[in-house]
Amino acid sequence: MEKPVMILGAKGLGKVALDIFDQNNVLTYCFLDDDESLHNTQIGEVAVLGGLGDSEFLCYAGDTCEVFVALDEKEYRKSVVEELVEQKKVMPVNCFHPQARISSSAVVGHGNLINGGATIGAFAKVGNHCLINSNALVDFESTIGDFVQLGAGSVVGSEVTLEEGVFVGAGAIIVSGVTVGKDARIGAGSVVIADVGEGETLFGNPAKSVGK
Repeated sequence: MEKPVMILGAKGLGKVALDIFDQNNVLTYCFLDDDESLHNTQIGEVAVLGGLGDSEFLCYAGDTCEVFVALDEKEYRKSVVEELVEQKKVMPVNCFHPQARISSSAVVGHGNLINGGATIGAFAKVGNHCLINSNALVDFESTIGDFVQLGAGSVVGSEVTLEEGVFVGAGAIIVSGVTVGKDARIGAGSVVIADVGEGETLFGNPAKSVGK
C-alpha cells in the first residue's frame, strides 16, 4: 500500500487495525472517531483528530489517504461504508495480518479485517467489510457474504454459505455444507449442524433456535 491510511474508529477494533498496518509497514495518518473524549489524544503515535464526519480530514480520503472502517457495530459500520462509497467514491481497503493465511485461489473483497492466525481456504469467497478474528477458519469452497463477523477461533466448514450480516461467536463451529441466512447470529461455542433461517439466533451443541 503506497498511501498512508486513515482509520475510522479509534476504540478496540481501531487499535487492532493500527497494529496490523504497523506490522505491514503501512503508515497510519490519523484516527477519526465520534467519541469527543478521544479527540486530540493519541493511540501509540497516531492522533485522533476529529469525528467521522469531519470534512477537514475526510477530504483527504481517496486522493491522499486510504481509509479503513474499524467499527464493531454492524449497522453503524454499514452506514459509514455506504457514505464513503456513495458520497466520497472511496472504497475502504483491506487490513490483513501478516500471519493470516489466505489461499492463492481464494477471492476476497474490500474493506475486510483478517486477523492473525486466521485461515481462508482454497477457492473460498469472502465478500466486503467482514471482520474475521484471530484463528478463525474459513474452509475450502465456502462463501462469506458482506458484513459477516467471525469470532476468534470459530470454524466455518467446507462449502458453507454465510449470507450477509451473519455473526458467528468465538469458538463456534458451522459444519460443512450448511447455509446460514442473512443477519443470523450464532452464539459462542455453538455447533451448527443444519441450515439456519434469516435473522435467527442459535445457541448450543447442537445449536438450537432461541428466537429472532
